[in-house]
Amino acid sequence: MSWKSKYNIEFKGLKEGLHDYQFEVNEKFFEHFEESMVDNGEVSVKVKLEKRSAFLRLSFALEGWLELVCDRCLDNYNQDVSLETELFVKFGEEDEFEEGDNVIWVLPEEHAINLAQIIYEYVTLSIPLRHVHPDESGENSCNQEMIDRLNNITQHEADDDEEEEIDPRWAALKNLKNNN
Repeated sequence: MSWKSKYNIEFKGLKEGLHDYQFEVNEKFFEHFEESMVDNGEVSVKVKLEKRSAFLRLSFALEGWLELVCDRCLDNYNQDVSLETELFVKFGEEDEFEEGDNVIWVLPEEHAINLAQIIYEYVTLSIPLRHVHPDESGENSCNQEMIDRLNNITQHEADDDEEEEIDPRWAALKNLKNNN
């Protein structure tokens, strides 16, 4: 039995109406996705399936935390994540498939849908663009030693750039850039 099978929803035989499911995502889940941004975390995924004769509507509610690397100091930290979204599952033959946002197509003879990849994508979408330690009561909780080292390195590079003699051809190009 595949690890993905615990993320299956069997929709054949379900009565029309609402059905609730819950899935847990942790480090074992993320191990199965190559080059994942996330290696560790705990996210609870609640799925509300609304079954209709022509389609399924899946409402996702994700809540939990993920371990990320801070963009400022490169230390690991726990990022709270949450996301609410919907996905429609429509039934049809391959020639009927239309691409669309939040719509996936399933062949009519299918009896289950696997949500592992979909859950992974939604968890990834819940990650903020900037990965920085959350400010705790206005104080930066980044690793101050690393911040000081980075500031020291960038200061030395700036000093080295000022000391280097600039090739006159580049200086002329820089003047062109400054005129625009």
